Amino acid sequence: MSDDIERLVSDCIDCGFQVHRELGPGLLESAYRIVLCHRLAKRGIETKQEVRIPIIVDGVAIGEGFRADIVVEGLFLIELKSIARLDNAHLKQTLTYRRLSGMSIGLLMNFGSPTFKEGLRRIVNDYSPSRS
Repeated sequence: MSDDIERLVSDCIDCGFQVHRELGPGLLESAYRIVLCHRLAKRGIETKQEVRIPIIVDGVAIGEGFRADIVVEGLFLIELKSIARLDNAHLKQTLTYRRLSGMSIGLLMNFGSPTFKEGLRRIVNDYSPSRS
């Protein structure tokens, strides 16, 4: 199963790179989200947008703790930004979203960066890809 996750993560990064290259920085986050999900669907990858994630603290459920920008195949989340530069707050936000969702992988993609590589972060915990 971990090989499948790695393939999905790789496909998401590839699609994100293509979207950044074609559209460039400066659009609204929602535009990148829609186009990225469209590109992933063309590859046969199921995504859900603006997924409400509840939080349970001391037995109290907060119905809408946060919204994940994109959930890929129910396995991992993608948090999108369209800002000039990422900072530690964005990394911490994605880490918290990943942890509270129970998912072991989170991708942070900033389409506002001059290059896609500058705006891409992979945030993992309790996950080890298989080695071939």
